[in-house]
Amino acid sequence: MLAQTYAPVVGGEERLTQDLSVELAKRGHEVSVATLRQPLGEPPAQEGVRIHLLDSSVHEAPGISVLEERRYAPPGPDPRTARQLRQLLEREQPDVVHAHNWLAHSYLPSARRTAAPLVLSLHDYSLVCATKRLFLDGGVCSGPAPRKCLSHSLEYYGAAKGAMIACGMAVSAPWLRRRVDLYLPVSTAVEEESRLPAGAARRIVPNFVRELPPSPPAGDPRLAALPDEPFVLYFGDLTEDKGVLRLVEAHRGIERPPPLVLVGRDQLECRLTGPGIHPVGPLPHELTIEAVRRSLFTVAPSLLPESFGIVALEGAAAGKPVIASDIGGLRDVVRDGETGFLVAPGDVAGLRGAMERLIGDPALRERMGSAAATRARDFSAGAVVPMFEDAYEAAIAARRRD
Repeated sequence: MLAQTYAPVVGGEERLTQDLSVELAKRGHEVSVATLRQPLGEPPAQEGVRIHLLDSSVHEAPGISVLEERRYAPPGPDPRTARQLRQLLEREQPDVVHAHNWLAHSYLPSARRTAAPLVLSLHDYSLVCATKRLFLDGGVCSGPAPRKCLSHSLEYYGAAKGAMIACGMAVSAPWLRRRVDLYLPVSTAVEEESRLPAGAARRIVPNFVRELPPSPPAGDPRLAALPDEPFVLYFGDLTEDKGVLRLVEAHRGIERPPPLVLVGRDQLECRLTGPGIHPVGPLPHELTIEAVRRSLFTVAPSLLPESFGIVALEGAAAGKPVIASDIGGLRDVVRDGETGFLVAPGDVAGLRGAMERLIGDPALRERMGSAAATRARDFSAGAVVPMFEDAYEAAIAARRRD
């Protein structure tokens, strides 16, 4: 596994890579993970999974800011990372190299030195978009174009980092496309928007959820921030592009609504205030899932084309209906009118109407929650991990034929 970030960094991609590594090890595979050294510390030891920490030259360059929680790989070979990867590959002699986004670029100088096929999971739009989100000016971007992408990269990352990323994408992305043996987009939306080369081998393999963590003790003080009464739940980063402000606006228009609980990093700087609004900040994963269990239903009102929408899947796995934006990979998880409702992105009235229906109809919540839990089984480890194994076998067989 090549994973630019890994536990203890928290995120959908990190969780998928970690869960997949553990599940493969349980099924008898030898699994090694190569990942960048992170400010948060070393990954936890996991039975059957060998963790190798990589250093980076890029994060020591002037003008390249480092987030407090995580470091990302650049879209081009990092000299120090590439050298350490080459040494690691010589020791490990893998049958398959499974890359997760931009750390794959630092593998490219070693690609010819190994007979192992390169399998690339596409967790986002990073094959075509410097910001990985395909989101521009409040809506879905129409696709890559040199001037537009450079301008947006400079605006999004700042001058030094933005220029490096835009240039790296332009130079290294074609090289990467020539080296990938099999693409694994996580959703139909990612496959369609990634502009994969004609004839390139690809299989949609979605994210999955392992068995949800058990409920913490009832008296856990960290749960004190949750209301005692029934509530509606949003969990994820609290940002405009996730549609949080539209959700708050929709909630304010409901007559005598239940509380709206917001779990996640608040990046809106105190704009989430008002009667019934409860921003509780980020919670550990097991406590977030407990908040899902206690909620009436969950809402994923994103304005950007989510590549998959792990929050919608976790809500479904907990047996809760999900109201989600009708965009991106969320469409692959939520079945409109069956496991929840799909609403046009940014449609405050539509969002309010869907919330009112679920708030006012306990029988509908129960029926949709049960259907959501059934739907979530299609995304269980038992259903999805064999899809990865089949993909590895196919990539190995194709490389041998070549």
